[in-house]
Amino acid sequence: MTGSVVTLRSGVVSAHVDTFAARGLPPRELQPAFLFDRPELAYPERLNCVTEFVDRHVAEGRGDRIAILAPGGLHWTYADLAAEINRIANVFTGALGLVPGNRVLLRAPNNPTMVAAYLAVIKAGGIVVATMPLLRARELGQIVDKAEIALALCDDRLTDELTKTAASSRYLTRVVTFAELKTLARDASADFAAVDTARDDVCLFGFTSGTTGEPKCTMHFHRDLLAICDAYARNVLKPTPDDRFIGSPPLAFTFGLGGLVLFPLRVGASTVLVEKASPGDLLPAIATFRPTICFTAPTAYRAMIPLLGDHDWRSLRKCVSAGEALPKATFDAWQAATGLKLMDGIGATEMLHIFISAPEEAIRPGATGKPVPGYEAKVIGADGEDLAPGTPGRLAVRGPTGCRYLDDERQRKYVVDGWNVTGDTYVCDADGYFWYQARNDDMIVSAGYNIAGPEVEAALLAHPAVAEAGVVGQPDPERGMIVKAYVVPKPDVTVTPALVVELQAFVKDEIAPYKYPRDIAFVPQLPRTETGKLQRFALRERAAREAGAGPATETAKAAE
Repeated sequence: MTGSVVTLRSGVVSAHVDTFAARGLPPRELQPAFLFDRPELAYPERLNCVTEFVDRHVAEGRGDRIAILAPGGLHWTYADLAAEINRIANVFTGALGLVPGNRVLLRAPNNPTMVAAYLAVIKAGGIVVATMPLLRARELGQIVDKAEIALALCDDRLTDELTKTAASSRYLTRVVTFAELKTLARDASADFAAVDTARDDVCLFGFTSGTTGEPKCTMHFHRDLLAICDAYARNVLKPTPDDRFIGSPPLAFTFGLGGLVLFPLRVGASTVLVEKASPGDLLPAIATFRPTICFTAPTAYRAMIPLLGDHDWRSLRKCVSAGEALPKATFDAWQAATGLKLMDGIGATEMLHIFISAPEEAIRPGATGKPVPGYEAKVIGADGEDLAPGTPGRLAVRGPTGCRYLDDERQRKYVVDGWNVTGDTYVCDADGYFWYQARNDDMIVSAGYNIAGPEVEAALLAHPAVAEAGVVGQPDPERGMIVKAYVVPKPDVTVTPALVVELQAFVKDEIAPYKYPRDIAFVPQLPRTETGKLQRFALRERAAREAGAGPATETAKAAE
């Protein structure tokens, strides 16, 4: 759908011919307050972010620097990447009929073609809608319908589910495979003038991970993609052009987009893209490509520890952990094994990337950190009142990025009085450090006590027999809820009733005794999203089913 020329709320004329995104933005009064009071966050009114991420390096004489490496000997310089982006952009605006403001769905694992296509959409004035490779037709259909997507680009190995989506969709009319794209781009020009977009033109739709029901679509501007680099990466991560990045998060997850694409490209560094990045795959890739900065989830770092002796990982100098809470036991174990401090951080798809963290020299083990320069954060109560240090409450944040849901009433819940309320329970100490407690809906209320599931998980993970742990509330007629723990034991551990008692006693020694798990189930694995987040809702559903059934053979209840 197209419309007349649109003047954005900033007073700048949009480059979008298709005005779908502008019409779907929340009204001004429902958007958060945005902060741009730092000089590095001042961007010109006309801005196509791809010129900053790629073209600037070529224009300033750095075109021969390596931008992307991948298995099989592939390596692209910045000049190679620029040419590939331009060819694909010419295909988009030529044979595929893309006009500024159109949405393009991307479906692929982490590989160079995915990155080139991603940036080509944006350079051509389009809006990227990247999707997780494991999504099925029904889930893809929800995204296509919500974003009204007509064009999709798909890795040839992942076409089946997308083809099913197209067959039943009233929007999706064209699915182009990577092989088709390569043929179309073969004779395309390697020159393409970036569309003259406004800094406030939407360039990315990010669908939140792990949601149930109707998916939430977050909307991000050209300036937002630069802002996460110039706030978090510049001031906290502090990469240099000589750094080489690697990691596991999918590029459809904004944690992966920042850590594996935007942050390295912003400073002229290089990135390693591996399609398989489980802990068993990531360590060999680190040994082969010698990266210096790694991005992955806490679970992956913990899983890599026993494998470190089999691989040369010593090229790493910085390791970033996000995607879920980092248990102090994992922080301590990784530092003991490598000498490196995990750089914890909390981000959100709504905020695009990390907004609370700490540089290496200011890390407090167990704390997430302080607001990233350019952001402000506070802890608020149920009625929005500011809470005193040491008091748990809802995390509220604002900065150069923020929540803009596409045509969604849930905007009213996420943004309160100009602040983004993330859904996390935090404590801020007297020194301004923020300490994660739980997701708001993960608090367990048992016999009047508020118990944070992640705190119990962290205590369990400190025990040498525990590989993974997930803790939720289980309905209980006497206490309302009890603390239920699902534990993955380490491979050499024999599960016995005595181990249950040992783990319960261990937790009582680590944290307040009333928080100990009154029911422990040993399981072979925990349910996780594609991005590695623990699916506590799945554990809660299981715990609810098991409530009243009594202990199974794998479960032992604590004696009162």
